[in-house]
Amino acid sequence: MILIIAEKPSLARNIVSAIGNMKRNDGYYSNDEYYVSWAFGHLFTLADIEDYEENVTDYKWKMDNLPCFPEKFKFNLKKDAKKEIDAGILKQFNIISNLINAENVTEIVNAGDADREGEVIVRLVIENAIKTEKKLTRLWLPDQTSETIIGGLKELKLESEYDNLANEGFARTYIDWLYGVNLTRYATLKTGTLLRVGRVIIPIVKAIYDRDMAIRNFTPEIYYGIWSNEKTNGETIELNSKEKFSKEDKVQSLNLCEKYNKSEAIVTNKKVKKDILNPPKLYSLTKLQNYLGKKYKMPMDKSLDIVQKLYENGYLTYPRTNSEYLAVAEKDKIKKILSNISNIGYPVKFKDKKTIFDDSKIESHSALTPTYKIPEKSKLTDEEYLVYQTVFKRFVAVFCATDCEVEKTEIKIKVGEYEEFNLKGTIILTAGWTKFDEASTKDKILPNLNIGDKININFVPKEKETTPPKHYTIETLNNYLKNPFKEDKRELEERQENEEDDTEDYKAIFEGLELGTEATRTGIIDNAKKSEYIALKKDVYTILPAGEYLIESLLQMDISMDKYKTSELGQALKKVYRKEITVDDSVKLACDEILEVFKKKNLSVEKDKDTGFYGDIIGKCPLCGNDVIKNRYAYGCKNYTECKFKINTRICNRTISKSNAELLLKNGETSKIEGFVSKNGKSFDAKLKLDKDKVVFDFS
Repeated sequence: MILIIAEKPSLARNIVSAIGNMKRNDGYYSNDEYYVSWAFGHLFTLADIEDYEENVTDYKWKMDNLPCFPEKFKFNLKKDAKKEIDAGILKQFNIISNLINAENVTEIVNAGDADREGEVIVRLVIENAIKTEKKLTRLWLPDQTSETIIGGLKELKLESEYDNLANEGFARTYIDWLYGVNLTRYATLKTGTLLRVGRVIIPIVKAIYDRDMAIRNFTPEIYYGIWSNEKTNGETIELNSKEKFSKEDKVQSLNLCEKYNKSEAIVTNKKVKKDILNPPKLYSLTKLQNYLGKKYKMPMDKSLDIVQKLYENGYLTYPRTNSEYLAVAEKDKIKKILSNISNIGYPVKFKDKKTIFDDSKIESHSALTPTYKIPEKSKLTDEEYLVYQTVFKRFVAVFCATDCEVEKTEIKIKVGEYEEFNLKGTIILTAGWTKFDEASTKDKILPNLNIGDKININFVPKEKETTPPKHYTIETLNNYLKNPFKEDKRELEERQENEEDDTEDYKAIFEGLELGTEATRTGIIDNAKKSEYIALKKDVYTILPAGEYLIESLLQMDISMDKYKTSELGQALKKVYRKEITVDDSVKLACDEILEVFKKKNLSVEKDKDTGFYGDIIGKCPLCGNDVIKNRYAYGCKNYTECKFKINTRICNRTISKSNAELLLKNGETSKIEGFVSKNGKSFDAKLKLDKDKVVFDFS
């Protein structure tokens, strides 16, 4: 007998449906050849810190067991809030375990989702249950149609062929646990507030924080451009100069206008050519979420839930893909899908192009596409139909039988010897694929000008104002996370999607430079929203007070979780996948980084930054004699409801350390403290001293 272990009940049902004639039992299905059982996603989770200690019943967080770097990581069956193993999970694991160890079972099939997380989920179940050596194989499904499942069961590969993927998955799991557990507990004990510190969540929140701070602190500046907007032969011709002048240089802009206006403006060149406008590429998950967020204001978690459901129902291919390309080996499958789509009236044909089929730009999964199974509209909700149609129409556009023909015009106008202006326009002659997918180029008709024509001009200064950066949107945040070291070209100029060179983006993905992955990014952003660190309104992200406190607290604690550090670890994980380093090597890298945080708190040179731990006694209150203790935002009197004395932990953008607060309470003043910043941004140094119930500056 062959035992198939699916990651979820929904996949198990699809496998059973594809095989056919299977009997339902308690926790599994069976026939004469197969058993099919299932997990509920993660049955196992990494153990808590306390589980590495002997005879521990108190799970209260404390500094005594930090940092924790296990020699061997332990996994436990998932527990509930009372730290007891969930009864339903225990029952299902026992069912699977009995099947795994049944004498008549000779082969065990890992049918986890086709990614590193699915690989690890089912491996953990097998490793924790198996007692004798058995043949282990892998069912890898790009979609969940019956045809693909049956084909996959005929072509099972040895589980060992996926060891590299599993190693990367385990390394990622260990590293995320090390950061999350150690630094979350440390930061929480320091501040007295639960701060979720993770390898990926922090750089995401910090990106939104940095952008919002830049907007909040932005001071607009006046500058001048020069432009002409005159009519020639009844048509208005707008010319915008590249020259810019500061507010103080307005006279220079007037002088340049005078020079331009004394010159002749002549059409020096005109090119008109017919061209083919290529369709955009197929969707990756990120590009699909970008489109749905921008056009329909659909949050990432909702779009992922919908596309996941469409995948589980067999209508779409595996959703968590970072590629916009198809594998060369899929050509025959695509031909069958196109034949099916053609039969229902869509004008499609097979195209064998490098812009569609390119193995070099596929890591694990091809782009999102429809399957041969086309749903009836009545069987989908409005939102499910919208998402399905978005993917379906993009597929039809890419394989549209009719080209989109355009006429492109470029006119060059020279103003004297000073500047040459380029005017570009495009007219769509034959709609082609744009009937099915929104055109990234709309008609832009240029004035009827020819070489040698003289243009009427009247250049004048045009007052403009610098604008602040824009808040992150679903699209721009996703683009940043895919490649945080690439300048956001979309904010600089509008470019046709099909004309962008994506080599840099795919290089970043394959090297591990991205922040998070297609499989994890949506969930991490959703956690940041649920933790009230960030907000999403329509498709715009903003920082919330709790998010500001999180980032500023980490800065005070000198905990650096920026994109550089996260990407460094991401690159290490990719090296694990490529067998360039071991899982232990990547874990050691994370341990070394975390250890630096705990070393800093003991260094004397850091005393001027360390604010101590929540609840630390700092000294005696000068007003009522009670203890002054460290709380969330200040060192305050324990009797704060009646005595309002406090020393803020941050004064004029400068952290006030525990040692300085102790000195202030003991002697009434501190030594000179460097690095205060005034409201106008100027740095200054000063002592702090007590003036009755107030803390004041002493510049003597």
